[in-house]
Amino acid sequence: MTDFAEAVESVEQLVTAWRTMVLDRDADADVRDLPGIAVRWADSRFSFWNCVALTDVGVGADLVRQRLNQAADIMRAKKHPGYLWLFEDLLDDEARSVFGTAAEQAGLRYAFPGTGMAGDLLPVPDPVHPDLTFVRVSDDEQLRAYADLNSRAYGFPLEDGREGLVGSALWKSGIHAYLALRGNTPVACAATLAADGRLFVAFVATDPRWQRRGYGEAVTRKALHEGGRATGLTRATLHATAAGAPVYPRIGFEPNSPIHFYNVAE
Repeated sequence: MTDFAEAVESVEQLVTAWRTMVLDRDADADVRDLPGIAVRWADSRFSFWNCVALTDVGVGADLVRQRLNQAADIMRAKKHPGYLWLFEDLLDDEARSVFGTAAEQAGLRYAFPGTGMAGDLLPVPDPVHPDLTFVRVSDDEQLRAYADLNSRAYGFPLEDGREGLVGSALWKSGIHAYLALRGNTPVACAATLAADGRLFVAFVATDPRWQRRGYGEAVTRKALHEGGRATGLTRATLHATAAGAPVYPRIGFEPNSPIHFYNVAE
């Protein structure tokens, strides 16, 4: 593998999976592939559906400055806020030393960190957790619970998460989305979908009141088990937040590129 191969896989997984999910939310979503920039923007109140990613490989300092300015212009033209995803390992050494300052000069504000991860880890055994039962999302009530878990975990208003997910046919059939229930209470969730020969893990969340009990790991294993069994895929990918990053290596994921998330400065 080249130095850039794992970062290329990671950004391509984002571009592929987000195209499917964004177009599911809005058939008229902006899903342009521009030189060095992928736009995946539903202009939704659920800001994770509003995404721009830099896709050049081995990009240098001058070009990364140009791309950041272009991305910021695209984001400012939209109604709802979203995120620029910058995969650090796609940059050359000079670009890595300047991208933070360049983003600020482009009018972008650092939001939070992430990490790309991948592994040839499937199949995963069907998980057992003494506190939990697992149910696949199949109706809007369950999908609303899934949305609410993400809103609570990521600090979104409940209505924004619901606007992003409720009513989707894809999330009730084409995606293996699972709730972890403690009794009758949804406490965690995770989903997987096939993306270019890999199983992509998306929107893992645990209710903040029930964190640090292994619930997120357990429901992620369930989504991987069922998604892998349905597709026959053997490689899985994801993009981890700082909170999730320590969990996924226990399942078999290996970290690759750091990811830097930016939004437009107000």
